[in-house]
Amino acid sequence: MTSQKNEFFIDSDKLGEEAIERKHRIEQDPSSRTDHMAYMEGMDRIETDVCDKVISQMEAYDYSKYTAEDVLRALRQETCSIEDFKALLSPAAEPFLERMAARAKAETSRHFGNTVYIFTPLYIANYCENYCVYCGFNCYNDINRKKLSFDEIEHEMKVIADSGIEEILILTGESRSKSDVNYIGQACKMARKYFRNVGLEIYPVNVDEYRYLHECGADYVTVFQETYDSDLYETLHLLGHKRIYPYRFEAQERALMGGMRGVAFSALLGLGDFRKEALATALHAYYLQRKYPHAEFSLSCPRLRPIVNNDKINPLDVHERQLCQVLCAYRIFLPFAGITVSSRESKAFRDGIVKIAATKVSAGVSTGIGDHESKYTGEENDEAGDEQFEIADSRSFSQMYDDISEEGLQPVLNDYVYV
Repeated sequence: MTSQKNEFFIDSDKLGEEAIERKHRIEQDPSSRTDHMAYMEGMDRIETDVCDKVISQMEAYDYSKYTAEDVLRALRQETCSIEDFKALLSPAAEPFLERMAARAKAETSRHFGNTVYIFTPLYIANYCENYCVYCGFNCYNDINRKKLSFDEIEHEMKVIADSGIEEILILTGESRSKSDVNYIGQACKMARKYFRNVGLEIYPVNVDEYRYLHECGADYVTVFQETYDSDLYETLHLLGHKRIYPYRFEAQERALMGGMRGVAFSALLGLGDFRKEALATALHAYYLQRKYPHAEFSLSCPRLRPIVNNDKINPLDVHERQLCQVLCAYRIFLPFAGITVSSRESKAFRDGIVKIAATKVSAGVSTGIGDHESKYTGEENDEAGDEQFEIADSRSFSQMYDDISEEGLQPVLNDYVYV
């Protein structure tokens, strides 16, 4: 595995005058920041044209030019082209949301039947070396930091597994010094004892590191690009390895090159123009699917949520009706792709969207570090690390399972058999 020198880790609990001065400097002086398009030492560079294709399509996308007739034409097509997808994301499609939902529901049923998959995330550390102004884990945010020991990880996993969940998503803050690849790999090995399906949402790593994590038991990798607008990306990611736009963009392809079974994509809706972000997210999956047809692809659709000490960004409003439009357009354009709707969204929205376009939901969620047991006992864990963001749907696994069943859908915990 490739190791990388840690240049950026800042212990936010011990911010001194020098660190505070540095923070102010990088906020006020763009010239003091690392070039966000230049790879850092130790970062894999792969031969790929996917980024250029996605960005050129996004930059050329003028959604104001689409008409009602363009939308109706798109809905009449048996196969949705890129141009049809652009029409379905446009404002002209808003009056046709019910027709889009009906088409999306038919595509979901055709490709996924009546099923909804359930998983839960497990945050094992919240240390971070990046300064992303919108994120609760960012290195300058004064929060309670924690990294779980292996005993604590196993305890959390046992609590989750005992609830009945069979799929877990392991998450860390983006800190190699506190959560190195070996630490994450050991967590994957442990997870394989308790769960049938193991996902990762960690900092991007190199191909050989993804291969190692896959060998440790990881099945798929989720990476949020946050925003596909490279200029906006530069203004939001001021420090750390995450600042390097192309390295983050290429993470899913490196994961597939490292043997991962599946990859997931997302922009964080509310940072930029959500229609262009949705276009880029889907095209990222679309072009990679053509290069790696054997792999599984899925999309997420998170909207910005409140975080601790957040006074750095005002979210651009993306309302539930607009979010529904995006999800229906995703389903029509990429009928084979999984779509995950997280606990960032309300119970009412999630209960509705799983009947139309979404195929996967989280349950029993905690975005804090080491407090899954408190979810079941009701007793607060004073030693837990602070959460990344506030959730909107706090249903337990059993509640979620029952609610899905009552809607006439089939909850699925796992559909993989390892031989």
